[in-house]
Amino acid sequence: MSIDLKRLNPQTTALMLVDLQNDFLHPRGAYGRAGCTAPALAALAPRVAEVARAGRAWGGWTVATLFTLVPGRNGEPFIAPHLKALRPFLAKGDFVPGGWGQDVIDELKPVDFAVEKIAYSAFHQSRLEFVLRKAGVTTLVFTGIVTNGGVASTLRHAHVLEFETLLLSDGCAAFKPEVHETTVAALSAISPVATCAAFMAAIARQ
Repeated sequence: MSIDLKRLNPQTTALMLVDLQNDFLHPRGAYGRAGCTAPALAALAPRVAEVARAGRAWGGWTVATLFTLVPGRNGEPFIAPHLKALRPFLAKGDFVPGGWGQDVIDELKPVDFAVEKIAYSAFHQSRLEFVLRKAGVTTLVFTGIVTNGGVASTLRHAHVLEFETLLLSDGCAAFKPEVHETTVAALSAISPVATCAAFMAAIARQ
């Protein structure tokens, strides 16, 4: 699929920063402390930060989705069984609402909206669609982590809700390059795909 980048409107376009948070990416975050990282994830922040700066200068919206572990009794988080099995190091205080770990990384600030995310799709039981509709946003430009998780699920959900989408292929990353590449190829069936450089060049010419 393709998209005419020249017709993008900053008033109706939002850059989606999916799960680019301290607990995922910062060395002192939950994943960093556990040594759970990958070169592609570590290299992502500067590239997406450049896109975010260009988007703000263009006049577009910036929306961060923040993966959240809701605390229950005594602050112990509710963690889905599959996630607990996959990431047994997650514990009390990680991705807590309003905490440093849950927050978007400093390189990507400021953002217009930050929306808590409790499932793979940021639209699930959240105020994301409400915020986007109220802001008049109709086009979502996707960056974030991981490509095969939060990015793919949120983009597919956006497609169902009839938002126009654009996936920035090098603005996303996964723990394994082959998983990233396979997911980008699969998503290209429902969404146009472009590079960060192509997107920035297009909005710079407007």
